[in-house]
Amino acid sequence: MASREQAPGDAPAGAAEGTSPQITGRAYLRLILLGAAIGIPASLLAVGFLAAVHELEDVLWHDLPDALGRKSPPWYLTLGLPVIGALIVVLARRSLPGDGGHNPVEGLNPTPTPAAYAPGVALAALGSLSFGAVLGPEAPLIALGSALGMVVAPWAKLGQQEKAVLGTAGSFAAIAALFGGPIPAGVLLIEAGVGIGARVIPLLLPGLVAAALGYLIFTGFGDWGGVSETTLAVPNLPEYDGTSVPDLLIGVAVGVLAAIIIGAIHRLARNVDGLEGRRLGLAGLLLAGAAAVGALALVADGLGADPQDVLFSGQQSLPSLLAEGSAGIVLVLLAAKGLAYAISLGAGFRGGPVFPAIFLGVALATLAVIAFDVSTTLAVAVGTAAGMAAATKLVFSSLVIAALLVGSGGADAVPAAVLAAVAAWITVNAIERARQPEPLPVTGS
Repeated sequence: MASREQAPGDAPAGAAEGTSPQITGRAYLRLILLGAAIGIPASLLAVGFLAAVHELEDVLWHDLPDALGRKSPPWYLTLGLPVIGALIVVLARRSLPGDGGHNPVEGLNPTPTPAAYAPGVALAALGSLSFGAVLGPEAPLIALGSALGMVVAPWAKLGQQEKAVLGTAGSFAAIAALFGGPIPAGVLLIEAGVGIGARVIPLLLPGLVAAALGYLIFTGFGDWGGVSETTLAVPNLPEYDGTSVPDLLIGVAVGVLAAIIIGAIHRLARNVDGLEGRRLGLAGLLLAGAAAVGALALVADGLGADPQDVLFSGQQSLPSLLAEGSAGIVLVLLAAKGLAYAISLGAGFRGGPVFPAIFLGVALATLAVIAFDVSTTLAVAVGTAAGMAAATKLVFSSLVIAALLVGSGGADAVPAAVLAAVAAWITVNAIERARQPEPLPVTGS
C-alpha cells in the first residue's frame, strides 16, 4: 500500500501543495489521449467488478437458501457467510501484495494503486461486499481503476507525476461507472483535491476525458445503444414540488444528527481497528468482526427488522427503508446498521464508507417521514446529503449524489439537502475541534 493514507481533502498524489503541475505542451496532450484510451477499459473493469459482486451476492443469499428449501437465509447462513467472507479477506491480505487495498477507516483514498495490488484489492472486496460486510464498492473501484492506469504507465514511459495523473484517470472512469456519469465522478475527485485549488484542474482533465469516453459503454455510440445503464435514482419516488420552512428545518436537524451519529461510529471504528495490534491480530479481528456483524443482523431480525437491511452497503435497501411505517423498526435498523458499519470499517474488511453512511442518513430522515408525514423524496435528498457529508466531509459531492438519487422530480428538495450537508459538515468539524486536546501552556525558562 501507499506509505501514507490520504484522507479526503488531500491533494492527489503527484501534486505537492504549493506547486503547479509541470506537465505542459505535447506531453500533456499525450496524457489526455492516454486518459481517453483507458476510459472504456476502466469502465468495463468497473462494470465487471460490480457484476461479480452482485452475482456472487445473489448466489450466496438467494440461490443457496432456495437450494436449502428456505425463502430467506437461515440463521446459520446469516452468521456464517460473513465469517467465510472474512477468511477470504484474510487470504487476500496475507497472500497477495497490497494488503487488500486501503483501510476504509481512513476514508476515501485517491492515492495511485500499483497494478500488482489489483488482484488483492478485488479478492478482498469480493470477500467483504458479497458476504455481507457493511461497506460500499466505491473504494475498490477507485483502486482498481487506478491500477489499470498504472498498467499503461510503464508502456508509455511516463514520469512519476504523469503516472499519478494516469492512475487518477482510471479511477475517474471506474467511479463514473458507479455514480452514473463523468460529472459526479469529477466533482468527487476534484473536491478531494480542493486543497491545491485551481492547480488540481490540469491534473484531473485526463481523468474527466477518460470518464466521458468510458461512459459511452452505457449511453451507446451511433447506432449502438450501449449496455444497461447504471443509475443511482431511488425508484418510485413522488415528485417533490416546492419547499417549506419545516422541511428546511428538518434538513438541518438531520444534518446535525447524522454528524453526531456517524462521528461516533467512526470513533468506534478506530477503536476496533486498534484491537488488531493490541490483542487479536489480523485474522482474529476479522473473524470476530464478521461474527459480530452477522449477530447484529440476527438481533435485528429478532426485533422485527429485515436482516438483509443490516448487512451490505444499504444501497439496495433504500426503497424498503422508505416504505417502513414503524419508527421502532427504523431505530432498530439505525442501531444495528450503525454498529455493523463501525465494525466493518475497523475490523479489516475492504470497501468504501459512502453508501452505509447514506443509508443511515436516510434512516434518520425516514423518522421524519413517519412522525411528520414529510415527503420520502425530501427524506432521500436530505438523508443522502447529510450522511455522505458527515462521513467524508465532501459537501458538493454529497449534493450531487443526493440530486442523482432523487432525480429531476426532486429538484426542489435540493435547498433542504444543501442545509443538511452544511449542517453535517459544520457539526463534524465542531466535534473534531472540541475533541482536540488543549495545547499545554508555554512556561518561561
